[in-house]
Amino acid sequence: MLRFFASLVAIAVGLVGCASLEPPHVTLAGVDTMEGQGQGSLEQRMQLSLRFQNPNDKPIVYNGIYVQVDLFNKSLASGGSNVSGTVPAFGESVIQVPVTISLLDVVSGALGLVSSKSLDKVNYEIRGKLNDTTAGPLRFKTTGEWKVPIS
Repeated sequence: MLRFFASLVAIAVGLVGCASLEPPHVTLAGVDTMEGQGQGSLEQRMQLSLRFQNPNDKPIVYNGIYVQVDLFNKSLASGGSNVSGTVPAFGESVIQVPVTISLLDVVSGALGLVSSKSLDKVNYEIRGKLNDTTAGPLRFKTTGEWKVPIS
């Protein structure tokens, strides 16, 4: 009986340890275009480079990622990947995530840009989850401002 109780305590401590992971700090490191779907397609493919910084004393071993990108508080792009890797303890890694943008959403966003008071910067929000193989999904959210190059 004592062995059974000790096993339950060990499992509970292990679960609490996994649940105590702080979410990673995420920043947008880059955006690249990808091969399109062909002429007449209503979609555009982009590759996001996201920099993940791990504030934990344990590595984040992941096996999947999902992201959602908003501009002007409207959904612009989403995507995911079953990519695997590790963000080292107190370290960082850049993870590539392909996303799909609906050209209809781009038109809607462009209308929002035209009606915006300031055309020199665009606010964005990226949120998603990085699936840790032991702790489960680690949710993240980052916001930023992209300065529009004026020619």
